[in-house]
Amino acid sequence: MALQLPDFPWDSLIPFGDTARAHPDGIIDLSVGSPVDPTPQFIRDALAAATDAHSYPQTAGSVPLREAIVDWYARRRGVDLGVVNVLPTIGSKELVALLPLLLGIGKGDVVVYPTIAYPTYAIGAALVGATPLASDDPAEWPQNTRLIWLNSPGNPDGRVLGIEGLRAAVARARELGAVIVNDECYAELNWDGTGPTPSILDRAVIGDSRHLVLSVYSLSKQSNLAGYRAAFVAGCSDLIGELLAVRKHAGLIPPAPVQAAMVAALADDTHVIVQRARYLSRRARLLVALIGAGFTIDDSDAGLYLWATRGEESWATVAWLADRGILVAPGAFYGEEPATHVRFALTATDADIDKAVARLAS
Repeated sequence: MALQLPDFPWDSLIPFGDTARAHPDGIIDLSVGSPVDPTPQFIRDALAAATDAHSYPQTAGSVPLREAIVDWYARRRGVDLGVVNVLPTIGSKELVALLPLLLGIGKGDVVVYPTIAYPTYAIGAALVGATPLASDDPAEWPQNTRLIWLNSPGNPDGRVLGIEGLRAAVARARELGAVIVNDECYAELNWDGTGPTPSILDRAVIGDSRHLVLSVYSLSKQSNLAGYRAAFVAGCSDLIGELLAVRKHAGLIPPAPVQAAMVAALADDTHVIVQRARYLSRRARLLVALIGAGFTIDDSDAGLYLWATRGEESWATVAWLADRGILVAPGAFYGEEPATHVRFALTATDADIDKAVARLAS
């Protein structure tokens, strides 16, 4: 029997993409957050040096990789972990989609995720027959909740949960005996000048216990490694052990050259600062242009996107922009009801951002 899954949302953008491509000066695609800047050379060199990968890599990650993840959490997130608390993954999307399965969640269980969210949280629930629940209010989470997804900074809206918000969510998860996970993939792209956004593993959030608490992170955004599929999960050692055991059976192993590249990327902060500056510059130019074109920007405090509205149905805004050769994603993709926002990705070249700015002004 085939799985009952929704249509892939981006397929519905095809007609609008065709309209945007018909623009005399071509399309500017701001609909997908896929990096366009080069992977830093030193990371590519680390990958190339590890291509004699004749033996099977470790599902748990090489010792140097696990130590690099531990060091990164201490240095960048202020979180103290051991190697038993970390596990590499093949990008973060596979973990988001497969976590309910890996944890043995199924029919009769509830999986909670943000009301405005990346669709894969709900897909993960659907894959195992669990009940998806979009809710930002811990008081609404029912007794049969088994898994709670947070996403801070959020995709698509760039919303950031502070220490108090994270703490309240963890407290409710503990009352329910549920696993709680924060998808923190945009943590280094914080635009308020205070450094990375808070981690769910911060002691100010969880106290002295990591029990049933996980953090997910990806190098796709900070290091332009989307094509490498390089990410990791960290936190409760019992959960990490359970995930490792299942992943060994399933053969979910990041390739050895990718693991070597991750070690190099995690050890260097300079390239992250450089990439963040690129996105900050693009964001500043696009923000001013959107406001000048009559848009209101909501949230968007961190991450790769501007969450913008003209006060109309989101598909109408998508059409208005497509006529100007600009393609964006509608709020309808992310569960917004009523859908009045669109998501502008900052993952375009400086030249394309400048073209978008000019088109918005015309």
